[in-house]
Amino acid sequence: MLCLGYVLASREWQQTEYAFSGEPSVYKVRVVEKPEPKERSILCRSIVLEEYVADTIRPETRRPLFLLYFPKDSVAGGIRRGDELLVHATLSPPQNNGNPDEFDYVRFLRQRGGCGTAYVPAGHWQAVGHDSVRTWKQAALDCRDAVVELYRSLGFKGDELSVLSALTVGDQDELSDDIVETYSVSGASHVLALSGLHIGFLYALFWFVFSWFWKRWRWLKFWLIAVIVVLLWVFAFITGLSSSVVRSVTMFSLLALSGLQLEKLLTLNTLAATAFLMLVCRPFWLFDVGFQLSFLAVLAIVVIQPRLYRLWKVDNRLLRYVWGLATVSVSAQLATAPLVLLYFSRFSTHFLLTNLWVVPVSSLLMYAAVVLLALTPFPVVQQWFAGGVEGLVWLQNRVLQLIEDFPYSSIDHVWVDKWEVALFYLLVGALCVVYMRRTARSVFGALLLLGMLVSWHAFSVWQSAPCRSLAFYNVRGCPAVHCLTEGSRSWLVCADSVPDVSRIERSLSPHWNRLHLEVPRVVYGDCSDGPVFLRNGIVAYAGKRVCFLRDQRWNNLETVGAPLAIDYLYVCRGYKGSIAGLTSLFSIGMVIFEPSYSAYYRELIVRDCIRLGISYLSLDEQGAVRFVL
Repeated sequence: MLCLGYVLASREWQQTEYAFSGEPSVYKVRVVEKPEPKERSILCRSIVLEEYVADTIRPETRRPLFLLYFPKDSVAGGIRRGDELLVHATLSPPQNNGNPDEFDYVRFLRQRGGCGTAYVPAGHWQAVGHDSVRTWKQAALDCRDAVVELYRSLGFKGDELSVLSALTVGDQDELSDDIVETYSVSGASHVLALSGLHIGFLYALFWFVFSWFWKRWRWLKFWLIAVIVVLLWVFAFITGLSSSVVRSVTMFSLLALSGLQLEKLLTLNTLAATAFLMLVCRPFWLFDVGFQLSFLAVLAIVVIQPRLYRLWKVDNRLLRYVWGLATVSVSAQLATAPLVLLYFSRFSTHFLLTNLWVVPVSSLLMYAAVVLLALTPFPVVQQWFAGGVEGLVWLQNRVLQLIEDFPYSSIDHVWVDKWEVALFYLLVGALCVVYMRRTARSVFGALLLLGMLVSWHAFSVWQSAPCRSLAFYNVRGCPAVHCLTEGSRSWLVCADSVPDVSRIERSLSPHWNRLHLEVPRVVYGDCSDGPVFLRNGIVAYAGKRVCFLRDQRWNNLETVGAPLAIDYLYVCRGYKGSIAGLTSLFSIGMVIFEPSYSAYYRELIVRDCIRLGISYLSLDEQGAVRFVL
């Protein structure tokens, strides 16, 4: 099985390899998904059909997938899925920025079949046709868009529209940052990600309805179970055939078919068979966060939840339901918490209270959405029913906002590495063995794993302790230098008068979490903050000087006396010229180029550096650098 997985994964990885020329060329491409508006551009996922080399046309037999970025204007806004375009661009392989502990974008893109990226400037493309033939995936996405438009026509808007669309059909495009943060802090993010929870609601509904018939007419059981499987896949089609929904529907389809036997339905064999069949189809799903969280949660429900449930025998029916829901929540949280900490650096402390509320309400919303769609032939009744659904969504959001405002609702900026996660899962497995056997050997093994986990965590904290240093990051749009101390305090000194530090925070927050830093103090303009002194674009810290060179203020000036010693000359976008004329003002130790600095002017400065014997480096080529003081 391991060899089969390796062979299939290698074959899929080879499909993303492409012979990049590094030169601009003309390509014929087809937009295969709905264009996605970004902050400053429009993303179009496109396959390359042909390349025009000189006077010849070279067809692409493998149809490689590329992410094409167009300027955000009215012309590019008219691009639709299925459009065939001629573009003049340079196709480039995906690249990481080289910042410490950053998201591995290269692996992420290639595991999803992407070969590379390209930016297509305005005027460098034109539409030449449209392919009206739709794949199953494209038809499913159109169906999902139609459902969202139906919600909008019924009067849903704002957070109610976005949450209902995400919960029922998996459309998360209109979710606001505030509502995403509310669900994340309260521990209800799994509700917004259409997955096993939602499919389980529908499966339970279908099973409950059809079981009434086959209990009376046993010969109908096979056919009705087949109907349940078909209905689940119809729902997957309506939601756009997203990978998370396909995974969940596959699992519940096997679970439904296992209902033909007399033994227990959901077992480790069913779970393992589902994982095997899915990984045979898409080996790289193994590295998908949703895949890992889904199967770990189900695994915990199968293995751990029954043992927790038997700890307390409840006679009252309502209390039995609450206790069962609580044990399911605790089991799933126990299994997924390490991965959530690893990937998102956050732990929601009120998850039990949240799930006791959001699980039953979300199930009601799922069932209400089914009824809402079934009432389409009756528009008057449908409009009236939509008002009740909208009120239920508003109530769910409001309660989660109240839970978000509770004290200590979440523990943020937590750092764990993959080895700590592995040791934690081994410890959980050892504790399960202790529960089942209660032998001296099992207890000793659990204590040994606990000691290893604590020791490794202490070692990783000691190893990642910060030291006094200067750090320059490869983040476009916010030139800055990070001044670190030997403790948790640090300063982010920005070159711009109105810095956009959110870009740096998004990219570097995992690294800062690993160093156990507080949120850096942002410094700009002329000011003095502790050991950091900033004046006229020159930063003084721990005996070192950094000069932000972002305009022409230092040109044609003369100094009186010896040149000022500048350890690092940070050349930013906006400076035009060379540095030969600055040697009378500054004694330059090293030149550092901002990632977005012009390639033309960078070449001029590099020539001066070579002639003057000054070392230099470019952040967009080398990545982030850190100088220990």
